[in-house]
Amino acid sequence: MQLRVTFVAAARSSSLLTERFEDDRPLDQAGWDQVLAVAPELLPLAAAELRYCSPTPRSRATGDALGYAPLVQLALRDCDMGRWRGLTLGEAMAREPESVDAWLADPRSTPHGGESLLEFVARVGEWLDTRPMEDRGRVVAVVEPAVVRAALVYVLKAPPSTFWNIDVRPLSAITVTGRAGRWNLRFEGASEQHTRA
Repeated sequence: MQLRVTFVAAARSSSLLTERFEDDRPLDQAGWDQVLAVAPELLPLAAAELRYCSPTPRSRATGDALGYAPLVQLALRDCDMGRWRGLTLGEAMAREPESVDAWLADPRSTPHGGESLLEFVARVGEWLDTRPMEDRGRVVAVVEPAVVRAALVYVLKAPPSTFWNIDVRPLSAITVTGRAGRWNLRFEGASEQHTRA
């Protein structure tokens, strides 16, 4: 039996420079424009048997705008950043530079009083492993970029530091296939004629 799970990164609610930890802001105008521009490409994912989203306003709005009518999953929430919630990385660094350095260096650390990177990756992985299983079943989940990164670290069984090297753009999609504990990353897209050198 094999399941197919596609993660779609939520549209933006701010510029990359003003991204905040556990950002609860709604989509900005640029985010809405992005959704409208890519909707024809992502609309077919609405045919998935199960459609989910992170609990953030921008994830829910993105899923609704794409016609998914997703169910909110608390397990797909962003990493709990404790007292850094709502801050940019620069703001957290200005307030607690040593704590931020420790957090970036050690995936077990929780200097902010929230969730460690290891706990976050494990939570997202557990959600993935407990999806209802139907052979060739399809799932789509509109989530925060950090959730996509955590899922990829889990699926690839990569070192936790890999999390910091994964760049997830708004409205990008990545598919994993498999079953609990045995997942594969699947790339899709260009037809063969576009991939010839």
